Amino acid sequence: MKAKSLSRAFAELSTPLIADAALRLKIALRISPPGIRPVTPNQRFAGPALPVRHYGSVDVFLEAMQNSQPGNVLVIDNGGLLDEGCIGDLTALEAEHCGLAGIIVWGAHRDTPELQQIPLPIFSYGTCPSGPQRLDPRDSLALRSARFGNFLVEPGDVVFADDDGCVFVGAERIDDVFRVAHDIWERERRQANAIKSGHSLREQLDFARYLEKRAIDPNYTFREHLREISGAIEE
Repeated sequence: MKAKSLSRAFAELSTPLIADAALRLKIALRISPPGIRPVTPNQRFAGPALPVRHYGSVDVFLEAMQNSQPGNVLVIDNGGLLDEGCIGDLTALEAEHCGLAGIIVWGAHRDTPELQQIPLPIFSYGTCPSGPQRLDPRDSLALRSARFGNFLVEPGDVVFADDDGCVFVGAERIDDVFRVAHDIWERERRQANAIKSGHSLREQLDFARYLEKRAIDPNYTFREHLREISGAIEE
């Protein structure tokens, strides 16, 4: 699926819906570590991953962008470091110039006021005023994959990001993920509208009957009940 199509398909969805869909399809769930947040609130995007491993020099970002496509998401592996801001306004401006959809950093950023003026979504752990003071040996996989927490991000992955965090999904199942995520969205909207109209979620899910069955059989679970009434909201 092309970058523009990904963005359109994600427009009315969210990372929680993508995560729920992946769980329902039994796809390995890769979620950014806790604490990764947008520099400016209310940011969202979806696009193919453009992974890169930072080693202390900005040229690796420029080299990644040299072969990028509009709509790519620059996914930066900076080892989760919090004592250096590995990107700033110049990298962000260059990414915007390349037509990238956004940047996600496993690490920190700098130049926050300038970044907030650039219409490019950027996610990171937060700020550090100092840039890198190191120059490590360049990783042979610097442009082929990025570590992000305890997993790898590769060019075949699709990145979803919003205020709830970032989720990574393999491109080979993306159509299935969108289909299931949209089904979940439609069901939740119906349930939400029913609550607003005075029909409680407990009524919709026949919660009293569940409590009766659980009283008879303490091992009877809510998820079993939801499956029986075709009302699953948790799986």
